Amino acid sequence: MKRAAYAAEVTLSVGQRHACLGTATVRNRRLVLLWLRRQALRLANAHGNPAPPDNDPPPPTTTADVPPVLFHSSDAPQTLRHWATTGQLQDDAIRTLEAGFPLHFTVLDPAVGLSLTLAGWHTTPRHRHP
Repeated sequence: MKRAAYAAEVTLSVGQRHACLGTATVRNRRLVLLWLRRQALRLANAHGNPAPPDNDPPPPTTTADVPPVLFHSSDAPQTLRHWATTGQLQDDAIRTLEAGFPLHFTVLDPAVGLSLTLAGWHTTPRHRHP
C-alpha cells in the first residue's frame, strides 16, 4: 500500500556556496508545514530576538532540527518569524502543498549575500520490500 510522502528541506546559500542545513520526510503536508514552521521560528529566535510567549514553536517532530544561522541583520529573522506566525501566510502555504505544487520561502540577508530557503514538496513513496 502506497502512502503519500512529503519532504522538507532548509538550505543556505552564500555567493556560489550552497549547503543543506536539514531535511525531513513525513507522511503528510501538514507535518511538512509544521516542521518548516518550527525551523523558521528556531532560526529566528536563535538570532537573539525571542518571539512573544504566544508564538512558541510547535512541539518537536521526529526529525532533527537545523543548526542556528548567524544573520547580520534583523530583517531575515523578522521575516522568518512573520512567515511562521501569520495565519494567512500559513494558509497560503498549505494550499500550495494541497494543490500539488512545491512550497518555497526564501529570506535574504543582503549584508553578506546570504539566502535561506525553506522548501516542502510531495514525493513519490518508495516501495517496501516484504
